[in-house]
Amino acid sequence: MDFGKKLLGQKAFDQLMKMTFYGQFVAGEDHKAIRPLIQRNLAYGVGSVLDYSVEEDISQEEAEQTTMHSSASGRQRGSKGNGCNEEFGGSHTYFYADESKCDQHMETFIKCIQASGGSSRDGFSAIKMTALGRPQFLLQFSELLVKWRRFFNFLASKQGQDGVDISEQKLDLRQLQEFLNRLGEKDHYSVFAAGREEASGTIDLLDWNSFLDDRANLSEMLVVPNVKLGELEPLLKDFSPEEEGQMKRILQRMDVLAKHAKENGVRLMVDAEQTYLQPAISRLTLEMQRVYNKDKPVIFNTYQCYLKEAYDNITLDVEVSRREGWHFAAKLVRGAYMHQERQRALEFGYEDPINPDYESTNTMYHRCLDFVLDEIALNQNANVMVATHNENTVKHTLMRMNELALLPRENKVFFGQLLGMCDQISFPLGQAGFPVYKYVPYGPVNEVMPYLTRRAQENRGFMKGVQKERELLWKELKRRIASRELLYRPLY
Repeated sequence: MDFGKKLLGQKAFDQLMKMTFYGQFVAGEDHKAIRPLIQRNLAYGVGSVLDYSVEEDISQEEAEQTTMHSSASGRQRGSKGNGCNEEFGGSHTYFYADESKCDQHMETFIKCIQASGGSSRDGFSAIKMTALGRPQFLLQFSELLVKWRRFFNFLASKQGQDGVDISEQKLDLRQLQEFLNRLGEKDHYSVFAAGREEASGTIDLLDWNSFLDDRANLSEMLVVPNVKLGELEPLLKDFSPEEEGQMKRILQRMDVLAKHAKENGVRLMVDAEQTYLQPAISRLTLEMQRVYNKDKPVIFNTYQCYLKEAYDNITLDVEVSRREGWHFAAKLVRGAYMHQERQRALEFGYEDPINPDYESTNTMYHRCLDFVLDEIALNQNANVMVATHNENTVKHTLMRMNELALLPRENKVFFGQLLGMCDQISFPLGQAGFPVYKYVPYGPVNEVMPYLTRRAQENRGFMKGVQKERELLWKELKRRIASRELLYRPLY
């Protein structure tokens, strides 16, 4: 690419990219240029998930800091690696410059939402949490959440609940009181037990996580055991008022985007990002779902099924939505960055968070998918986008929808593929009346090319699988030539 720019000049190089690489996977440079493609796809029953796919360059210092923070987070996760990585759409992370830059990113997302609302009915718009706040804050908040969950796991293990499904684990309050008494922390028991002693005498993980909602007493409540010292120490000792302000500003920007989405009839899809940032992203997304998914699904969270904890994460979030009465909305993906995740786990000595092989990831994906489909059939209060290029998974979904009598027109189950790939899946689904969407990146050629280059590098293994697609295209081309229908245009 660098050689091509020098040889051809920027203008000729951009034109070459539009005719080839860029033209295949990107819809256009701005919201006006992408409209014809969106309308053409819509004519065949295929909607759009718009993503302004500009990837910012970062300095060497920022890159080193990010690596350092991710490594530190990995060490702290130990054997309980939590979080997610990238998914079928969008593989870039925004790096923090200042608050004004975050506001600019928010304005870009607003334009994307407006373009989605103006171009198609019931569209989606993809957003990235790292564009709306400081990644360093997301890192710190993620570490806090992971430690808090590990404390619950530690207490559950002390009460003999190893091997019990996370959603079924419950802490007996009497045993919890005895443990805290031994550490000389009687005061904390009254906080944990408030309102629960007479009710059930137990606390589950959702009750445990709900303590995070009480921000007034957060610094007093959030403690974890220091095994060496035999005492509890505060989790928030390094969580300053500035970090609290960061959280509020991210939620405020998310709030603005959610309001624009609701006004324009658009759903927001929050992309998953690096493992060491994901717990915070998922938590903040859930905060917004509580507000905006009361009447209908507006905010979708992303779950990566190549992670060992994917099923636990989904079942817990579905249970939260049941208890609080809002619409659960998820995008299910397999995930990318597998090799990077495993290398990091090996380097810093914690358990590999990724499933051992592709088949176990398929099993996890179908397990998560079946759980959500069952929830839709049972309560009609859940929604899922099956974001996959795997034909067997699509067939499995259609079979389960038929078994559960889930109709396409109910708009509870969506399908998603990348623009420029797997049209043999997307368009037949659209023409059969199923809600199917293309993930549509757009942006200026010179700014989107770094994003496309990374996609190509990260998906080398997947790109080997496009042989079937090429064979289908050749077959259709030969048919058109033989039948003198070279300019054939299918009708919808």
